[in-house]
Amino acid sequence: MGVGETVPEYPEYLAGLPRKRVAAGVLFRSADGRVLLVEPSYKSNWEIPGGVVEADESPWAGATRELAEELGTDRAVGRLLVVDHVHGSKGRPDAMVFVFDGGVLEEADVAGFVFPDGEILSTGLYTLDQARTLGKPMLAHRLTAALDAIREGTVVLCEDGKRVS
Repeated sequence: MGVGETVPEYPEYLAGLPRKRVAAGVLFRSADGRVLLVEPSYKSNWEIPGGVVEADESPWAGATRELAEELGTDRAVGRLLVVDHVHGSKGRPDAMVFVFDGGVLEEADVAGFVFPDGEILSTGLYTLDQARTLGKPMLAHRLTAALDAIREGTVVLCEDGKRVS
């Protein structure tokens, strides 16, 4: 099929298409280079704000929704920083993770976040070294790539958090 052609309504064809998880997060940072991490209530490793993109939702809309759900904020999501392909493992299908720029925060901004749905226990601004201990290694790699993207004014491509472009 060529680009722009419609896919026939063949249930067998559609059922055979690959499925990917999609997630979107937002990188907030302080003027001194620390990054905002959130402490989830449902797992031990910290993350950046964000989560799974719902069916028929764009990654940027998913990131905006997650900010409202997790932090009680309607801050605008900035430009795309990272696209990360995460290989499937332990029964999970592979995923595409998008990281958007949330801009620079002050301590007062962080103190003003609320956790309306109980999914998040706390937030804080942390150095990359601290992020390495609070989150999974893949997150630390992805954060490094996102900070590179900000400095370089580009979008960084990653696999399993590690930069490939």
